[in-house]
Amino acid sequence: MGIRVMHRDSPDELLPMIASDARLVVWPGTGADEANMNFVRMQPGEANVPHVHRRSEDTIFVLEGNGTVADLSNGAEIPFGAGQVVHVPPGIEHQLRADRGAEIVSVGGPCPADLELLSAAGLWPREG
Repeated sequence: MGIRVMHRDSPDELLPMIASDARLVVWPGTGADEANMNFVRMQPGEANVPHVHRRSEDTIFVLEGNGTVADLSNGAEIPFGAGQVVHVPPGIEHQLRADRGAEIVSVGGPCPADLELLSAAGLWPREG
């Protein structure tokens, strides 16, 4: 496969455990071997399901808004805002929260792609 160009408004799949508008743009379902890039719009008051990426680093670049990331493994809550990057090492249970009165728009995700999480969400392996 050669170079491909994808668009955030034509996601291959949605991942509602992350947010009501969490779009899988690049992931193994699109032919990526290791990469994973999500585009996420999290509404004020929304939070994702607490989760762990056992073998993946989760890296999220915040384009707009502000919120809190909960490090549930270590009992910490860390505020973040537009222009910052949230990096979660493998094995850390975490939750992103739009709890500071603004919509959060971000790109990123776990790399390598978290096949265990995708499988639990019914997205991997893909049929057909």
